Amino acid sequence: MSQPLTVDCPTCGAPVEWNDKSAFRPFCSDRCKLIDLGAWAAEEHKIPVAPDAEDELFSGELEPRH
Repeated sequence: MSQPLTVDCPTCGAPVEWNDKSAFRPFCSDRCKLIDLGAWAAEEHKIPVAPDAEDELFSGELEPRH
């Protein structure tokens, strides 16, 4: 029988078994998952946006709330 495929936990680097339940972003524990979620919520990580796409996002006029 072959060894299961492992990847590194995105938060702490511990080996995590790669399977269909954790195929996209496998964490070694709920603690590491919450730490990672907190870092994204605090905007410590951002998905890069192309400069021209950013211009399109912010080119419209904002209407004030009433």
